[in-house]
Amino acid sequence: MPSRRLSKPEQVMLDWTPSGLIAGVDEAGRGPLAGPVFAAAVILDELQPIKGLADSKVLTPAKRARLYDEIRAKALCCCIAHATHEEIDSINILQATMLAMQRAVTGLRLKPAFVRIDGNRLPVLSVPAEAIVKGDATVQAISAASILAKVARDLFCEQMHDSHPQYGFAAHKGYSTPEHLAALKQHGASPWHRRSFAPVREVCLDVTKNPLA
Repeated sequence: MPSRRLSKPEQVMLDWTPSGLIAGVDEAGRGPLAGPVFAAAVILDELQPIKGLADSKVLTPAKRARLYDEIRAKALCCCIAHATHEEIDSINILQATMLAMQRAVTGLRLKPAFVRIDGNRLPVLSVPAEAIVKGDATVQAISAASILAKVARDLFCEQMHDSHPQYGFAAHKGYSTPEHLAALKQHGASPWHRRSFAPVREVCLDVTKNPLA
């Protein structure tokens, strides 16, 4: 994969409306101790509006699931991508997040003329892009992307749970809850854990723990 680093941090304020197809992009899973970081890119269809789009974090799991199916059915196109936990450990979580976003945009069936991305960082893209802080709450295409990325990652966490139920991934989704930290101390790091993250690294450095539980 490309080794180029992300472009300079910037918050671009536009006083004009881009013409052509506009994609919204967001990520899910930067903070957890385990699993990939996911990103999604969505180009909505103005002729098929979707009611109830919002930041995925404020929606119930049931509403996210319903909107996930509706977005995939009604959007002009969408793409869900990820960067693995190995890539996170290799290039750091910020760079891995940018890589997942880049993959989501380049994976779109239709090439957008412009991309709007949640946050204050832009990945390296071949099309113009704008970073929007809290865009997942204000830009519908970004809201749709946040929902796709969140639901896709939650589904992946259920797979991690199936293979390693002792960690409780289905419940805490890899975040550093007291239950997760207790399981990490008891069982050591699983193959899914991000070894560059401090709580996991500390366990891996403890020679009394099995690094592949």
